[in-house]
Amino acid sequence: MTGSPARPTEHPPATAAQHWQDPTATPAERVDALLSAMTLEEKVAQLHGIWVRASPDGAPVAPHQHDLSRDPPLWEQAIKDGLGQLTRPFGTVPVGPAEGRASLARSQREIMAANRFGIPAVAHEECLAGFAAWTATIYPVPLAWGACFDPALVERMAAQIGRSMRAVGAHQGLAPVLDVVRDARWGRTEETIGEDPHLVATIATAYVRGLQSTGVVATLKHFAGYSASRSGRNLAPASIGPREFADVLLPPFEMAVRDGGARSVMHAYNDNDGLPAAADHALLTELLRNTWGFEGTVVADYFGVDFLHSLHGLAASPAHAGALALSAGVDVELPTVHCYGDRLVEEVRAGRVHEETVDRAARRVLRQKCALGMLDPGWSPEVPEDDTAPDLDPAEHRALARLLAEESVVLLENTGVLPLPAAGGGDEETPDVALVGPLADTEDAMLGCYSFPAHVGRRHPGTETGVAVAPLSEALREALPAHRIAHAPGCSVDGDSVVGFDAATTLARSARVCVVALGDRSDLFGRGTSGEGCDATDLRLPGVQQELLEALVDTGTPVVAVLFTGRPYALGPVADRLAATVQAFLPGEEGGSAVAGVLSGRISPSGRLPVSVPRDPGGQPATYLGAPLAHRSAVSSVDPTPRHPFGHGLSYTRFAWADPVVDDGAAPEGTVEVPTDGTVTVGCTVRNTGDRAGTEVVQLYLSDPVAEVTQPVRRLIGYARVDLEPGRARTVTFDVPADLASYTGRDLRRVVDPGDLVLALAASSGDVRHTVSVRLTGPRRVVDHTRGLVCATRVGPVLAPEDPVG
Repeated sequence: MTGSPARPTEHPPATAAQHWQDPTATPAERVDALLSAMTLEEKVAQLHGIWVRASPDGAPVAPHQHDLSRDPPLWEQAIKDGLGQLTRPFGTVPVGPAEGRASLARSQREIMAANRFGIPAVAHEECLAGFAAWTATIYPVPLAWGACFDPALVERMAAQIGRSMRAVGAHQGLAPVLDVVRDARWGRTEETIGEDPHLVATIATAYVRGLQSTGVVATLKHFAGYSASRSGRNLAPASIGPREFADVLLPPFEMAVRDGGARSVMHAYNDNDGLPAAADHALLTELLRNTWGFEGTVVADYFGVDFLHSLHGLAASPAHAGALALSAGVDVELPTVHCYGDRLVEEVRAGRVHEETVDRAARRVLRQKCALGMLDPGWSPEVPEDDTAPDLDPAEHRALARLLAEESVVLLENTGVLPLPAAGGGDEETPDVALVGPLADTEDAMLGCYSFPAHVGRRHPGTETGVAVAPLSEALREALPAHRIAHAPGCSVDGDSVVGFDAATTLARSARVCVVALGDRSDLFGRGTSGEGCDATDLRLPGVQQELLEALVDTGTPVVAVLFTGRPYALGPVADRLAATVQAFLPGEEGGSAVAGVLSGRISPSGRLPVSVPRDPGGQPATYLGAPLAHRSAVSSVDPTPRHPFGHGLSYTRFAWADPVVDDGAAPEGTVEVPTDGTVTVGCTVRNTGDRAGTEVVQLYLSDPVAEVTQPVRRLIGYARVDLEPGRARTVTFDVPADLASYTGRDLRRVVDPGDLVLALAASSGDVRHTVSVRLTGPRRVVDHTRGLVCATRVGPVLAPEDPVG
């Protein structure tokens, strides 16, 4: 961009009486007044962060040296004109909450004293599976949230995370992840909520509401296309068509912006058809702001601005990269300054960037700080709490982490061996439960890559975990005190040694049942088997775990496979020989107790798959959201049918689905007509016909068999958890607006067209219980971002056994 070179402007010293500090003025007036008083250097200083680490003795923070960053700037030089953000003061090195809070407050005082206006910096932190700080609660990973099908519970979790962050002075959280799984080989699958855009959208929007209810800014990431990278490789190009982009990848962001009120968005690393998201004006400005009406800040994914120069080859220099990103709509460079800062000032002075473009970004940053109260007179960085050290893992947080973990455990298969009987059967010499596998006796089974112990703690040997994380071995012994449980690892997670196989199989032969804990060790950039930069070439269990599983099954002892993973894995033919299979997606600090609760029968499992489980480890990296020819057909020798479909999950009780209804009456035999701008109500009654309490998850799918362009055979548009005691029943109804039938048509506009639809009430995407035929009538409608995005869902009161279910 070209323009007249900007000239330094002389400004009088700032005074406390200036209009920008007047809380009775509108935020726009205050920010405009402040901008008019700032120099170019002061405005640019608001547009980047500095990566810092809090001091364990409460001293001010110090700039952090990262592998991808250059020499960290001198602190005094970095803050002389102000500072936009402080990057992860708690999430960089282990530091106690009290010492970290004091360190951050002292640093804010220094920042405020160094700039003419006394403006503090926004402190941001990671908070994907909990506040990523030492001693903070470690919740299950987002893939486990998806398995819960419980937005209200996720909202409560996010509020707890936000309160912990505010207790130590943090303002912004870099979560949630709204990427929709397209290829489960991608290492960051564990950070996603699942493979369905509606599930991702509703769960993520609940997270946004919960976090922001505490005053912490939520950051939607990664906008957009990141999860569609070729071959599931981190940062690889995404080659997807505009309809897939619009109908699968964008809707979660759209809902979180419109219905969740998200106040920040992080651009993705990838390029979409050759154009990196960080330089995509159509994405970051035209769509996000001009169409959706987003008014918050767009922040860079770490080093993403410089990647336009160093990786993508779009920019000839870091300064050029900064100009491209700023012009596209990236307001804040993170984690530290490299392409903005002095380089951006020089670009403006040379006339290659308009100062108005800087003003646009600075206005957004300052507006956010104004909303946070950081421009008010008398704002203090000291958190108004008592002098006691903040407890970041209180009992109520652990209780919610346990409930979330319990709801997320998915029972995939069960021949009747589960739950394990309470009474033991082994003698003093012979175990009745052989507990085998590399993840049976380690807390690693519970931790995602953005938990503090995995993300930071492992880089600091000798650092304690900071919170209690019971491995499965400990939790199972507590859950089954009458059993004699013996353990043998058998192998490591990703090694190739089979030396431990003999001990493991000998132990299994001596036991009544063998529980084998297999799966992932989550870490970063090749140091683990799941997590950021830990992509897989296929969906086979890492290392020699598959061989261990097959050897255990060959012993003849009933084998229960427990999978602690960050992605779905295909077990191949041996899956048919297992007594039971339990899936737990890196379930957090209370995950051991949750899984042991399912194995022992304390908990009736209620988790449902947020991703399909493939039958063949060779791949077919596809989701259930496919047009007819994406599924099994006579024209291909490859059958992509999953072993377990999206939405699948078993219980220890039984449910009967009866009396489908449409609007106010029983579902008719024929087709129901609904206007293209109308709404239809569908539902049914679910009764627990078993002998113990349980939870059914009623899922509503839409099929559009004839459309302008190919459509998925079936896609989720609603769901509800239904808790029932034995013999009890409840009705479930969904108000379905015709807008939910919309899709991106041939002209790339979103349309609702007249024609036939099928609404399916289902226990999974592959287990339909009732269908309703609907015909949309009237004109073809073009809809936009104001369309209906969700069904209104109602779960009725409990009906007694003798109550009619109609």
